[in-house]
Amino acid sequence: MDTVYYLVQNMLPVAIPLLLVALGGMFSERSGVINIALEGIMLFGAFFGALFVYNIQKSGMNPQTILLLGMLVAAVAGIVYSLLLSFAAVTMKANQTITGTSMNMLIPAAILLFSKMFFNSDGITTNVNFYIQKVPGLGDLPFVGPLFFQKTYLTIYIGFLLMVVSTIIFYKTRFGLRLRACGEHPQAADSVGINVYKMRYAGVTISGILGGVGGFFYSVGVMSGNVNGHTGVAGFGFLALAVMIFGQWRPGRILFAALFFAFLRTLAYSVSLIPFLNNLGINQTYYKMLPYVATMVVLAFTSKKSRAPKAEGIPYDKSLR
Repeated sequence: MDTVYYLVQNMLPVAIPLLLVALGGMFSERSGVINIALEGIMLFGAFFGALFVYNIQKSGMNPQTILLLGMLVAAVAGIVYSLLLSFAAVTMKANQTITGTSMNMLIPAAILLFSKMFFNSDGITTNVNFYIQKVPGLGDLPFVGPLFFQKTYLTIYIGFLLMVVSTIIFYKTRFGLRLRACGEHPQAADSVGINVYKMRYAGVTISGILGGVGGFFYSVGVMSGNVNGHTGVAGFGFLALAVMIFGQWRPGRILFAALFFAFLRTLAYSVSLIPFLNNLGINQTYYKMLPYVATMVVLAFTSKKSRAPKAEGIPYDKSLR
């Protein structure tokens, strides 16, 4: 059972950033804007969240309060950076794939430059310990306690809360219905008085919020508070895109996909704890390739059944109504 506890406790901090960033991509693409820039938004949010933590880590403030404030800073950073995509894709009607790719290329270089100038390093290293050894009361519950309420992070509970909120907004509100309409048939949406441009701005902005928060949660739960310009977010933004596609742009399926890929990644780093896998004598590098190989295999088999929003990636033009 100790191995099971270990796998779950280490899987969830990996799954939550994937889940949030994939949900962000879902909001953007369901509004009609392809968001290839998720990797850049993640790194932008992670950097400013870590920069905030670095500047107040000696204030004596409670670590979990610092985490919440850093999350808000990362969300604002995500909004700011996502507005570049909104402006280019919605207002200027630029090619969304090229815009997103250029945004991904800009941020690692900018972080390296900034870090070298002000910290003489490749990134930012913080000293705040956000780790929660045991949640009072809940951590003592049999089986469930060790799984979900011991050796954990606050980011996990916030992540699942954001998942629930996102699902309600997406399926149970007028805003969610209008957002989906703009990604399926913007001309029809415009004909009933929906401002397609505003809805697409809103979709990309929500994507920026969730992407920025996901990036910060990645730096907290996976990188122990560190953000590096060389390693960035290790391709998690692109993996989140795969999770979103595998999840068919639906919150419930995205959650399952995020847990699946996070489990594979955790398994790859835990081979020595599992006698069967350890005795096979396979180099651990091959196990570390598992999430990415699984991504290609899953997408290869599910791409034919994949149904992206019909108007995704097509700039809206009223004259084409």
